[in-house]
Amino acid sequence: MTIQLQSVVAIHYTLKDDRDVVLDASADGEPLVYMHGAGTIIPGLEKQLFGKAAGDHFEATISPDQAYGEHIPEMVQTVPLDVFQEDQTIEVGMSFSGKTPQGPINVVVTNIEDGMATLDANHPMAGKTLHFDVTIDSVREATEAELSHGHVHGQDGCGHAH
Repeated sequence: MTIQLQSVVAIHYTLKDDRDVVLDASADGEPLVYMHGAGTIIPGLEKQLFGKAAGDHFEATISPDQAYGEHIPEMVQTVPLDVFQEDQTIEVGMSFSGKTPQGPINVVVTNIEDGMATLDANHPMAGKTLHFDVTIDSVREATEAELSHGHVHGQDGCGHAH
């Protein structure tokens, strides 16, 4: 069976950046399992997987516009450290979630200098060209329950109410 829309696919992958640094990989020998076409993996990788079958191996380079988007400078803001709780130590690399009129937002502290913290709301991989090494472990048809819920279920169901 080849990967088509609504196929349940299991892949092993290694993701690297332009400097050949490993950014992510399928964990502990367990494949990443997703439903093709459900929007749960980046569009560029999903396009590369379409039509492939179990056992296929390939490498793919995905541009930012087909991955996590370009880095948007307007999503970086510098704020005074006193906007944080007094008992909280703020460090570079910390992440915070907040609410905005447009919905929830995640930010990462990227710099602290002169009593100010720089917060970046871009995805950590925004603006990066991504290099994947992928092996397709399995491909199967989605079950009726998976199709109606729009995501893959494990052996014990999906673990939440619908």
